[in-house]
Amino acid sequence: MTDGELRAQSLEIAFSVLQKSGDVGDTLEAAHFLLHTIDDLMSKGERRRLLLSNAAIDAYRLRYQPLVLAS
Repeated sequence: MTDGELRAQSLEIAFSVLQKSGDVGDTLEAAHFLLHTIDDLMSKGERRRLLLSNAAIDAYRLRYQPLVLAS
């Protein structure tokens, strides 16, 4: 599998999971964020597709999780 294929598959998995769970707000912004996260991990040598997609999902949810204020 080429790096481009790995990148595309990882993005597809991550985006699909987030979209099905209702966590995606702006689709373009989400795709850019996920792709940046995947690219960053790949630049550090990571090549495991599920690790790439799961790490991107976790990073997105941490970054875009709505704040809930307790009273």
